[in-house]
Amino acid sequence: MPDGVASVMAAASLSESNGKLMIGAPPAPLPDATAVPNDGPALPFSVVPVVEQALLTPEFCAKPDRVVPTPEQAMAHAFSVVGAAAAAVESAANAVCVAASLIDANGYDGRIDTMREGVDPALAAARCLIPPGHGADPRRQFRRVAIIHYWLVTMRGGERVLERLLALFPEADIFTHVYDPSAVSDTIRARTVKTSFIQKLPGARRHYQSYLPLMPMALEHLDLRGYDLVISSESGPAKGVITAPDALHMCYVHSPMRYLWDHYHDYRDATGLINRMVMPVLCHGLRKWDTSSAARVDRFLANSRFIRGRISKAWRRPAEVVHPPVDGTLFAPSDDVSREYLWVGQLVPYKRADLAIDAFNRLGLPLTVVGDGPMAAQLRKRAGPTIKMIPRMSFDQLRAAYAQCRALVFTAEEDFGIVPVEVMASGRPVVALGRGGALDSVVPGRTGVFFAEQTVDAVVEAVEAMERWLPAFDPQESLDRARDFAPEVFDRGIIAGLV
Repeated sequence: MPDGVASVMAAASLSESNGKLMIGAPPAPLPDATAVPNDGPALPFSVVPVVEQALLTPEFCAKPDRVVPTPEQAMAHAFSVVGAAAAAVESAANAVCVAASLIDANGYDGRIDTMREGVDPALAAARCLIPPGHGADPRRQFRRVAIIHYWLVTMRGGERVLERLLALFPEADIFTHVYDPSAVSDTIRARTVKTSFIQKLPGARRHYQSYLPLMPMALEHLDLRGYDLVISSESGPAKGVITAPDALHMCYVHSPMRYLWDHYHDYRDATGLINRMVMPVLCHGLRKWDTSSAARVDRFLANSRFIRGRISKAWRRPAEVVHPPVDGTLFAPSDDVSREYLWVGQLVPYKRADLAIDAFNRLGLPLTVVGDGPMAAQLRKRAGPTIKMIPRMSFDQLRAAYAQCRALVFTAEEDFGIVPVEVMASGRPVVALGRGGALDSVVPGRTGVFFAEQTVDAVVEAVEAMERWLPAFDPQESLDRARDFAPEVFDRGIIAGLV
């Protein structure tokens, strides 16, 4: 190796051992490798291959007809090459920072070299959104955007996600099976909404689920020619649309249809005799279509690791996790914290409000149950003197209940579960079932306590554990954790899916 090259390589090795590399003007003549300056920024990669590659250009190759560079010339050239790459290195570093939330969502424990779920961190970083000023917004490549949402007859978690998608894609058109303008927000009403032929069938707004067997055909009849980006929002049938050959179809999955897959037997047992007889035939055909139509999707995004696993099980497709957006700025902690625990949700069987009521009857502790549904009457009879049942609250009342409760009791196995994040954004902890989406949001020992089984004994033990732990609880931990689910984090995950 020529003396100049050898000097630079020695300097680079020394710089690397000190964990620094100065990028800028070439240094003064270096009679000794130990004189390399060491006041530049630390870089998270080996500098030796970078400098070595810089020296492998024709003017510095050791050929007989070439002049061997001096150490000063070699170092000056190496630093000019590395300096030119500095902007690209900075951009890559920023991009990796932007990818941190995506990497964490897809199964990391905080260290990039320690994976829990086998997701390639290089792939996650490469797929991330390049920050503004460091590259083009990938949304600009699409001329027309269609968003397919299963039905628009209420405002729940899926519709809140739809609102955020509409903010990301202001010119998007909405396609859905059934649309009730009076039941949705102004944000959705302000957009162009096109419906399938299901909308014209008798009683569709109220009994839309009765037309489920016709929805595959209805989706395939939607004309999406001219749309080069199609985003389907899947909980009911949405992903089975037929797109243009050159269109990107990205599917955001709230859940594969529960009544076809893992909750099929629960739904069948809860229905009437005629439906119990018909469901096996209809659901068998719908499952085949649901599985085959997954091949029409180019890219899947799941709202939690739990749903990612269900996508893999039902459709045999990989998915990246992008948690739903939760606007923590709508909530705030309170100095007036009561002794009452809180349960919030629909009073339907899978939510398991009965577990909370039975557990607090046994504990003799105060519990407020907020919600209504088909189980309301029987649960009121079940509730003891320490339990209050409130059918509904205004948003302001619910915000106050979140901020003032001793802790939330969350007994359901949910796809994600937005209520625990809203409670954490209010500075309060959560007692949660350690399954489903709660595993992505609640951090045991920092923001809450888990129980392992849906039994009264398990809930009682978890509440007793919460009582012991509460003196050590720091509300700031909950507030910080809630910020991990901010709308901006969701935005980055969606845009990353376009790359």
